[in-house]
Amino acid sequence: MLLKPWYKIEGLTPREDLRNNRPLDASEFAVNLDHVRENRAPIDYQDPEKFLSRTYLTRWLAEFAGQVMRRLSGVKTEANAVYNLATQFGGGKTHALALLYHLAQNGQAAESWSGVRKIIAQADIKTLPTANVAVFVGTEFDSLTGRGGNDGTPLRKTPWGEIAFQLGGEEAFKIVAQHDAEFTEPKGDVIRAFLPKDKPCLILMDEILNYVSSYRKYGYHDRLYNFMQALSETARGEDHIVLIASIPASVMEYTAADEADEQRFKKMLDRVGKAVVMSAEAEASEIIRRRLFEWDERAVTAEGKIILPKEAIATCNEYADWAVENRSLLPSWFPIDNAREAFAATYPFHPTVISVFERKWAALPRFQRTRGILRLLALWVSHAYQEGYKGNHKDALITLGTAPLNDPIFRSAVFEQMGEDRLETAVTTDICGKKDSHAFRLDLEATEAIKNARLHGKAATTIFFESNGGVVRETATLPEVRLAIADSSINIGDVETVLDTLKTDCYYLIVESTKYHFSLSPNLNKILADRLASVQTEDISKRIENEIKKAFPSVPGVDVSVRHFPKQSSEIPNVPKLTLAVLSIERPMSDANTLLFVEKLIRESGTSDRTYKSAVIFAIADSENLLRDEARKVLAWENIRDQEWDTLNDVQQKQLSVNLKKAERDVQEAVWRSYKYTVLLDKDNQLRTVDMGAGSSSSADSSKSITALILNRLKTEDILQDAIAPRFLVRNWSLVFKEWSTKAVRDVFFSSPSLPRLLNGNAIKETIVKGVKEGSFAYVGKISDGKYQPFYFKDSPLDIDSVEISDDIYLIKGEDAEKYQKEQEDPSRLTTLEITPTDVTLKPNQGQTFTVKGVDQRHQNIAIANVLWTATGGNIDEQGMLIAGEITGNFTVNATVGAIANTVSFTIEKETVPSNDTPAPDGDEKKVVPTPPNQLKWSGEVTPQKWTQFYTKVLSKFSATKDLKLKLKVEVVVDGEISEQKIEETKVALQELGLDSDIQTH
Repeated sequence: MLLKPWYKIEGLTPREDLRNNRPLDASEFAVNLDHVRENRAPIDYQDPEKFLSRTYLTRWLAEFAGQVMRRLSGVKTEANAVYNLATQFGGGKTHALALLYHLAQNGQAAESWSGVRKIIAQADIKTLPTANVAVFVGTEFDSLTGRGGNDGTPLRKTPWGEIAFQLGGEEAFKIVAQHDAEFTEPKGDVIRAFLPKDKPCLILMDEILNYVSSYRKYGYHDRLYNFMQALSETARGEDHIVLIASIPASVMEYTAADEADEQRFKKMLDRVGKAVVMSAEAEASEIIRRRLFEWDERAVTAEGKIILPKEAIATCNEYADWAVENRSLLPSWFPIDNAREAFAATYPFHPTVISVFERKWAALPRFQRTRGILRLLALWVSHAYQEGYKGNHKDALITLGTAPLNDPIFRSAVFEQMGEDRLETAVTTDICGKKDSHAFRLDLEATEAIKNARLHGKAATTIFFESNGGVVRETATLPEVRLAIADSSINIGDVETVLDTLKTDCYYLIVESTKYHFSLSPNLNKILADRLASVQTEDISKRIENEIKKAFPSVPGVDVSVRHFPKQSSEIPNVPKLTLAVLSIERPMSDANTLLFVEKLIRESGTSDRTYKSAVIFAIADSENLLRDEARKVLAWENIRDQEWDTLNDVQQKQLSVNLKKAERDVQEAVWRSYKYTVLLDKDNQLRTVDMGAGSSSSADSSKSITALILNRLKTEDILQDAIAPRFLVRNWSLVFKEWSTKAVRDVFFSSPSLPRLLNGNAIKETIVKGVKEGSFAYVGKISDGKYQPFYFKDSPLDIDSVEISDDIYLIKGEDAEKYQKEQEDPSRLTTLEITPTDVTLKPNQGQTFTVKGVDQRHQNIAIANVLWTATGGNIDEQGMLIAGEITGNFTVNATVGAIANTVSFTIEKETVPSNDTPAPDGDEKKVVPTPPNQLKWSGEVTPQKWTQFYTKVLSKFSATKDLKLKLKVEVVVDGEISEQKIEETKVALQELGLDSDIQTH
């Protein structure tokens, strides 16, 4: 329910001066009876009708005024002639005297004024009597200079002379003139002589102790005592005389002599009269309404209470219903079952605003129970009204947390009531008054809901008032804070949230369990703030490194190497094994150079290229600020523990222990929150960044390490795997090798980013054993005759311990293994020889190389040796090199291996000689003998199907030649693109062959 702001509800608005930001001065609430008598008091006190309209007749005040009026009317029953007003300084005594003054002065003329009929009814009289009134105020009357003498009136230097003059003028004063001149107190006969005979008489004596204290050294205090004793005895014997005395001054101004005199005067007055204890706590809110607000004078109950507007009642009901719903979370002293009445009684103030002064502040020596509250609330209402109409706040009630402590004038008034201002520093540091006051700043930085509700400021302000500002040892409890600042528009759980934040940040807030108060002395937070500045940077760096190492340990059962803070590529091993490189926080992700540094480390290994690029994974912090702050804090707490423990009280020592443990946890959590990025080489051979999110130690497995967290995350994305299925290995078989060495198989998972990384390099052994058993491939070793030894395939008993990872042990695909097995059962044997070229035509003496290929019974190529070459029409050597003879015609070349032979034909034709050639002189033709070649060059395209034949028929012919140099230029052109995996595999194969792995791509 959206409640209407209190300042917009018609029917109960602040006084005009408060609305215009002209809050009343403190003196406006401290009426001086002499000023009223002399017609120079503020209008609210001087104008009797206005005074009555702003005076709420409490039950006590109505009874007291009725008794006085009854006695002045001549009725002695249920009425006394002497009254002693006893209440706290500033508790409304003078206000009561001013009421009696106006009633006695105006008599019947006052009967139409607000509340007077109630007094007449209380007195059980028909009409108000008019009386002669004498006023003596101890703070005003000066017995050394006297009063009068230069204004046409006689000089009066004694209280009795002044009272006689006020009651009967010069005629009455003449009766005591000698007593006044000699400063001798008159006795009963003289007193009766100057009292008026035709009218009732009201004598009001205020601030008696102040006069007594001032003139004690002259002995006047004893004479005043004697006079008042005689006056009270005289009044008791008369029918129409009332003496009312108010003794106390401010307790803070008491001396031992003052205390003794107070007790002496009190006993004397109590013996002859009635002691009246003024108490208006239950009706204080109604007094406040009358004094600070304007209302419809017709909207008043028979008891004189202001009737609230409907919208105000709706607000009170909403707050009360909320209180009922949350009764278990609120203080037991609050009248939950009468919550609606409680909120209605104090509107527009929250009940805690009024009650806190009675519950907590009443014990303060300087606190003025009525006058002090009115002064504070006048400033408060004026400020809240201005803030509301400026649009800053839309509060439905004036709550304890909205007290304008940011206003120096209001703060000064608060400290005046407290009796000291030493808490000025605590208020401006922790609550408000400065731009960096903790609660004010925390509200600006809070979530939208807490910020809009100003919960930090309200909570801190509430604690200030509920804990008496630390002057009297009171505390604000959690239920009290909830009651004061929460309502139906606020998540009540946010109250504890802001209290926890205040506990962490404030310098003067003392917290004991769920009790809070502000102290004059700084708390541990302030000590911490001072100590933070002295923590050395190098100590912070060392602590951070230690905390990071604890968060990044090796993980049991996982073959992963952890390298902390590498500065160059040579510090990261170039081996087929996973390495987690944890970068220093000085290289955070927020630094653009960090990924360039990672790129260098992942591509290089010292001065060489890194072979196992996929084996390296990097852990990188988001930024270094959080971790540095938390490390600085834990070091500061440790310094305080080590150096200041003995200077702390028990509560602070306990809190220090708690704070230190929390700081130790926080710095650990800061490592987790900071290292949120993992970087590795992706399938496209580019860096990939994995955002691990906001981590915490609770998000990892039982090992409680970021190492485990990273490994688990990468496993869920199949970047890391515990094992490889044999079929996966077959699908990704290297295009370079028919026989794939077990070392190359293992290494490819750490060199090719297109394949998953293995958490344990030895897991490939399990894959080999399983794959051999399934028949996906065979595990073999090669011997000199081209056979395999060992040879494990399918049912062969191969176990993990027998698997060797080396360059000399290979895997061959299942189909090749089956083929090999068949060959072993029916060994390949030579059945045919194929000679090339066939049907070639040569010139005499021309050379031609013939090659022969063996074919077995399965029409597969078979290696052959010891070829016997023979030819007709020329000479042929053991390598198949034929030199044609001189004779022309058709001839043959024969190749024989064992019992197998084959023959091809060739033709020799004479070379045609041009007709213009000149015959040789001897008539013979010139013989040409060619020079044998020593270099062979060829270029062309070879399809994949002929690669093996190309090697067998072309390149293998030169394999036995001494000092052979074979230069091979390979250019591979495909449709689409060549994958990074194939490029990496080719490089690895070249490196394994001891060849240059520099491959150019474009």
